Amino acid sequence: MINCNLDKIVKYVLKSIDEHKVSPGAYARWRIQNTTGTRDLGVTEYGCADAANMLYTLGYFPRDKEERAAFVKTLQNMQKPDGRFEEATHHTLHTTAHCVAALELFDAMPRFPLTYHLKEFGTPEKVTEFLETRDWSGDPWDQSHQGAGFYAAMALTCDMPIEWHDAYFDWIAANVDSKTGIGREGAHDGKKSMMHHLAGWFHYMFNHVYAHRPFPNAEKCVDTMIAYYWEYLSTNVGFGRSMGFSEIDWIFLLNRASMQNGHRREEAKECIRHFASGYISYLEDDIENIYKTKFDDLHALFGMTCALAELQIALPGEIKASRPLKNVMDRRPFI
Repeated sequence: MINCNLDKIVKYVLKSIDEHKVSPGAYARWRIQNTTGTRDLGVTEYGCADAANMLYTLGYFPRDKEERAAFVKTLQNMQKPDGRFEEATHHTLHTTAHCVAALELFDAMPRFPLTYHLKEFGTPEKVTEFLETRDWSGDPWDQSHQGAGFYAAMALTCDMPIEWHDAYFDWIAANVDSKTGIGREGAHDGKKSMMHHLAGWFHYMFNHVYAHRPFPNAEKCVDTMIAYYWEYLSTNVGFGRSMGFSEIDWIFLLNRASMQNGHRREEAKECIRHFASGYISYLEDDIENIYKTKFDDLHALFGMTCALAELQIALPGEIKASRPLKNVMDRRPFI
């Protein structure tokens, strides 16, 4: 058992969010320019969406009607007439899903219908064709932004029939890797590491959680995530020491798969507990310096807050906070 209090970390996350605020409901993703000068330091899709996501996660979601309306208006005005949201750092399907999901937190819809999505993915046949043609072996992580993104955006806004949803989940269940429970059958051909495969699979699995669908081949997923942690991640100096999404990808897969079917549940919790102890200690012990050096990217910071929220869910009573954290994926898909 561990005994952690997240309040100190939360304080600095909230401080960083506030410093990225340009005006009510409008946030920059970054405040500090990179060496190549390629960052957009103004109000951006990811700045606004990530600020909303983190405020929800940490229990500080805006209650003031005018502030909520400003968030909604800012995000809605970023949408293209054909329904897409576009931003330079992510594929359009990822950006659209991320913004649509942020709007859902306010019980709001995008300004325009997703006509592009309906044209490209509007039938069960188009769903399976798109999944079939993703690069599951050579680019599983980035490709998952597309394969999960179109579903999340449409599931939240397009009122698709059950046959459409079934086509999506049935294809994934029929094609899951039989040996690892991660990614597509036959995709583990050495082109990409397990981290790339699990990070990609994570995106498809939070869609499963949203739709109350079982993880396909969940027992193998649990086995693989436990083995991968002890054999590689637990000694990888970068894992749990940088801002991003790798941590939530692994935690979520192991926690939710073992929760769904009970397979090696106590072993999974001990694995997660071992990671949580080191991760939270690292953040808490040097939080002021980490805040100064690693908190500038709100999107990466959002990944960290998701990891903390999922750790609190996985280990009830062991990780505390004055305001319990909430995982946004339990409300709607996509991060």
